[in-house]
Amino acid sequence: MSTSAPAARPAAVTALQMKKSYQDKTVLAGVDLTIAEGEVLALLGPNGAGKTTIVQILSTLIPADSGTATVLGHDLRREAAAIRAGIGVTGQFSAVDDLLTGRENLLLVGRLLHLPAAERTARATALLDQFGLTEAAGQLPARYSGGMRRRLDIAMTLMGRPRLIFLDEPTTGLDPRSRHLMWQLIRGLVAGGVTILLTTQYLEEADQLADCIAVLDRGRIVAEGTPDELKRRIPGAQNLDDVFFALTGRPAQPEPDEQQEAAR
Repeated sequence: MSTSAPAARPAAVTALQMKKSYQDKTVLAGVDLTIAEGEVLALLGPNGAGKTTIVQILSTLIPADSGTATVLGHDLRREAAAIRAGIGVTGQFSAVDDLLTGRENLLLVGRLLHLPAAERTARATALLDQFGLTEAAGQLPARYSGGMRRRLDIAMTLMGRPRLIFLDEPTTGLDPRSRHLMWQLIRGLVAGGVTILLTTQYLEEADQLADCIAVLDRGRIVAEGTPDELKRRIPGAQNLDDVFFALTGRPAQPEPDEQQEAAR
């Protein structure tokens, strides 16, 4: 009796030789990247390596100078509108409107997505419950903790039920308890079939959440694999910090003052 290997999951994202420069500075020098449907790919790299640029290109915010990419089955250059209909983006800085309550922020996104009134109300209520924000739904976000604002930010991203979410350093500046709560929420999204591209400065976060890790340095992917594969690849590596330093020559996390600046 023969057994066959499980079929590979189809790709949610495929990028080939993506390049991007600003004047005389090369940000991406030919990036190849594949993300399978339903997986978390963690994109790691030192500050300035090009992580946010990759997120901006694949989420249709800026164009690449050259290269090709397919996102959710759509060509990045020719079908940007179709891609935007199936993705969500949570950046390093919150998109929450402090002049609206938590619930009103969600309802506003629903209106922008042209959801029927009953559907957006039900969706907002469900997301407030899922993200533990029901009691604070009528408060202005200025009264929220950093972790609550982050949760509201991601809930806003989920109003349109995206199949692919770009999380660009979603836990920067959060305390450990809020960070672990965010991990639980991310695991729940993946369990529901969502694909995630995660950028992070925290290697423990990548180790906990990622099915696959890609290390970006000086505009190129210098290593890719599961967390365990990357650890085995570097002789003597005890953890991802050792792997990261061996590949880039730099520590993963910014200095404390840089972290504080990023959280502002």
